[in-house]
Amino acid sequence: MEALEKNAITVNEALGGRDPRRKRKLPFLSMLRHGEMLQAAGSGLLMLGGWAAGHWSSHWLSLILYVMAYSVGGWTKAKEAAVTLVKERDLDVNLLMIAAAVGAAAIGYWNEGAMLIFIFALSGALESFASDQSRKSISSLMAMRPEKGVRVSGGRMESVPVSELAAGDLVLVRPGEIIPADGIIQSGSSAVNQAAITGESIPADKTAGDEVYAGTLNGENALYVEVSGPAEDTLFAKIVALVEQAEEAVPASQRFIEKFEGIYARTIVAATLLLIVLCPFVFGWTWNLSFYKAMVFLVVASPCALVASIMPAMLSAISSSARKGILFKGSIHVQNLAETRVVAFDKTGTLTMGKPVVTDLIAKEGEEEARLLQMAASAEQGSSHPLAKAVVAEAARQGIALQPITEMKSIAGWGVEAIIGGAEWRIGKPGSAAQLSIDHCPQAEEEAWWMEPVRKLESEGKTVSVILRNEELVGLLALRDEVRPAAKAAVSRLHELGIKAAMLTGDNEATARAIAAEAGIDVVLSGLLPQDKAKQIERLRGQYGGVVMVGDGVNDAPALAAANVGIGMGAGSGAALDAADVVLMNDDIGRIAGAISLSRRSLSIVKQNMIFAVAVITLLIAGNFGIGIPLPLGVVGHEGSTILVILNGLRLLRYGSHSS
Repeated sequence: MEALEKNAITVNEALGGRDPRRKRKLPFLSMLRHGEMLQAAGSGLLMLGGWAAGHWSSHWLSLILYVMAYSVGGWTKAKEAAVTLVKERDLDVNLLMIAAAVGAAAIGYWNEGAMLIFIFALSGALESFASDQSRKSISSLMAMRPEKGVRVSGGRMESVPVSELAAGDLVLVRPGEIIPADGIIQSGSSAVNQAAITGESIPADKTAGDEVYAGTLNGENALYVEVSGPAEDTLFAKIVALVEQAEEAVPASQRFIEKFEGIYARTIVAATLLLIVLCPFVFGWTWNLSFYKAMVFLVVASPCALVASIMPAMLSAISSSARKGILFKGSIHVQNLAETRVVAFDKTGTLTMGKPVVTDLIAKEGEEEARLLQMAASAEQGSSHPLAKAVVAEAARQGIALQPITEMKSIAGWGVEAIIGGAEWRIGKPGSAAQLSIDHCPQAEEEAWWMEPVRKLESEGKTVSVILRNEELVGLLALRDEVRPAAKAAVSRLHELGIKAAMLTGDNEATARAIAAEAGIDVVLSGLLPQDKAKQIERLRGQYGGVVMVGDGVNDAPALAAANVGIGMGAGSGAALDAADVVLMNDDIGRIAGAISLSRRSLSIVKQNMIFAVAVITLLIAGNFGIGIPLPLGVVGHEGSTILVILNGLRLLRYGSHSS
């Protein structure tokens, strides 16, 4: 065993030197380095330069700058329009906007055309950026899987790639190593940290006959595990598949937008061509007048105001949220968040702090609590178990000095024992004499004083440890993963918005309900594996409608991807952040209700803008054929409506109610 301990690796080494809970620099923060965004900015600067040159300098310089503005801002969209036209034999809004800008230039209105190009390029860059940010959840998950395992065969040990492990193989998992494959323990006992799979904050004690999962972390003792299936069939691999499946689903709103683009573009282009060709015959207009009317129509009917109805409002909401530590990965998530009916929280690390703390210490009559805590912490000081660390931390918090120990050993599946000051102290799970063994506590069944407190503490969702001195049970320790201070207020604010709160966790029902009661949760779903969480998200969507999932672990990634909106905690795992649509950089779940309120406000403004934009376009088109409005007036009306909807959207930059 000593040789095995010498070969143990740290958690960070097992993960390839990568801490999955470290804070990550998100790609959204580097948006200005995005190519299309730079093109849009360059187009805008050239447009301004062309306008200035036309007023104070040379007409030819102005013309050159406008041509450059067209080229820089319109190149990407023109290329996309050409691809759609040639390969898909269809028209889209890209082609319509380019045609509208060229049409404006053809009759001398270069600045108006350049402005159309700039605004459309800016909107397209933002949309492109959102779609380009392919989440790296799959690579994040794969980075946490060990590449090799130690296969034991015929008395020999060999390190082999995980992909070569097959059902029936026996693998050795040393202390501190990641378990390489799903399987059944054949020999050995240890505490296994399953947070990567179940999200449970407390390592599960495993012994012969118990099932273990690939990607989970072995504790203090070596395990011999019989592999139950190939690498592609592991629970870890299924998490990857679930994330892929959920991310491939195309939202209905996106399908509608794509369909609308084609219909709108084809309609306007067809109408423009018909005006040029038919008006001389139907109305007796000259060809010049028909072309002029068609160009006015093409300009006033262009969807610039409709495009501006959405993106400025969305961008303002995103910017306002970013200043308060809420990062949206795309504008579509603002819209989806506005439709929220249920917010589902992961428990560990989201509603709770993610690490256990001592909540209760009960001493047998005649014993001193401080003395028992001192002995328990002294006995636990050499253990790496999270519960042991919590006991040592509590002693440090109270300023209690630890005592030297003569010897200490871990009892797999139970606890620890140590010799302190000549006395034998044991800290471990409560139970009957059969469970503790005669060596641990022969009087356990007679010590009735502790049975009722244990039942009460466990009903409150706490983990209980017994303290024994020379085979006499003298005290109880209770620990629990504490609820975040902001959790109750966060849930209360959701209720004020008419939104229900649900909790998804791999913990047992008693622990889950105790946490839920303290936080004010409406729906409690416990004992869930990752695939169960994703299924429960789908069930909640069917029952309530829009569902938001909030989580921080690898095990939350499938549920984050399956929800209408996934919100990841900034200190969470890389996989959770990559699968999430929204990230709370400061882990303040109290801001979720404010983000939803802001999203609803932005959606309301978008609807206002779209109604206004459609009304203006309709009036301008009617004016073009009814009273014969000149092109400059059409451009002023069109661009004026665009400016108004942009200003209306920019009001969200000052929206601050969700900062409270």
